[in-house]
Amino acid sequence: MTRTSLFAALLICGASHAFAQSADARAACEPDVWRLCASYIPSASAITQCLRSQKANLSPGCRMVMDGGHAAPNRRRSADAR
Repeated sequence: MTRTSLFAALLICGASHAFAQSADARAACEPDVWRLCASYIPSASAITQCLRSQKANLSPGCRMVMDGGHAAPNRRRSADAR
């Protein structure tokens, strides 16, 4: 799969507010895509659906992305962003 397809899947997941957040979302979910949803590559919509159906098995960072948190939990937001 190309990184572009994975990036598109994560944009569909709702991680498109800013490039930095999207990069964080991709980093948070990429291992889960390969581990849980590789058979759906390269379909971005199928990957997204797979991640949603595998919510209980997602890493904490990817779960946060899928829940709309957009950033991996190990990244701290600045005081201005709150």
